Amino acid sequence: MSEHTLDTEALLRESYKYGTSFFSPISQKDTRTLKTYLLGSPLRNSLAPLLHNTLFSLAGAACTYEAIETDNSEKLLELLAKPDSLGTAVTMPLKVRSMDLVDAVTDEARSIGAINTVFIRRGDNGRSRLIGTNTDCIGVKESFLQNVDAKDLAFGSSQPGLIIGGGGACRSAVYALHFFLGVKTIYLVNRLKEEIDDIIESFRRVPDFKAKLQFVDTVESAAELSRPYLVVGTVPDREPVTEAEVLAKRIVDTLMGCDAGGMQKSQGVVLEMCYHPRVQTSFYQFAERNGWRVISGTEAMIWQGVAQHILWTEKGYTMIYNSQYYTQWIFKAK
Repeated sequence: MSEHTLDTEALLRESYKYGTSFFSPISQKDTRTLKTYLLGSPLRNSLAPLLHNTLFSLAGAACTYEAIETDNSEKLLELLAKPDSLGTAVTMPLKVRSMDLVDAVTDEARSIGAINTVFIRRGDNGRSRLIGTNTDCIGVKESFLQNVDAKDLAFGSSQPGLIIGGGGACRSAVYALHFFLGVKTIYLVNRLKEEIDDIIESFRRVPDFKAKLQFVDTVESAAELSRPYLVVGTVPDREPVTEAEVLAKRIVDTLMGCDAGGMQKSQGVVLEMCYHPRVQTSFYQFAERNGWRVISGTEAMIWQGVAQHILWTEKGYTMIYNSQYYTQWIFKAK
């Protein structure tokens, strides 16, 4: 098991590039219960309120977290204008359109092309500045760093990576695999080529992005490629139906060395981002059955939330137990 811990000081130090502490100068906000929110739609299956209210409770913070179902991005400005607001999380369909509403966007969010978090810092005039960032990439990074030994991650950085899917989670995974974990070649498998074309073109414009992004679109080409070591699945848990979905699955099977039907030795590590409606998705079970070590997507959910918690409260996080414990506890309480 890894001995890595999330670097709270580095995360906060980076956030102060966009302004001074929200809590300085001391204001009336410090004497009342502060509120954070989740905006988006649909939210009925979100575990975020349970996670964040648990983190606030463990930290002894006078804060609450409330899910508000909306597809109106202007709601963000309305809520953050209130004197007791500390920040917001945003999910679909607001991750892209909310970028135009904040005062600044972090490098991660700009590179990924979406925000999932807004925190507040103060400008030179003391006024609040809304800062948009993306902690989904931190969730991916920490899922690997918290669960994989450093020597295995060092080996993984020298091998190709694989990301399955073509949406926002794929973009966060691309950023994390390259900038945080050092992967230099990343295979992309998706049912729609145009989504991958957009991702490749988008990252081509990102400063200092040096990874080779390779769309793998045939079983034959997959069979000729080196085996990936770090794999991220970002697609929903459902059986492939269309011809394109079936082909994508066959390509993944081939890349992961699972097309022969038997267990393979010396496989790598899979992060299965999907965890609804079940943690052990079809892909999770498939990878584990074929000798891969699998990390649940609840890990990414927890760690991106911990990063949000740090940015909002400007304090370290309190986790009495490890993230696997909280995964089990959250799902029992759900």
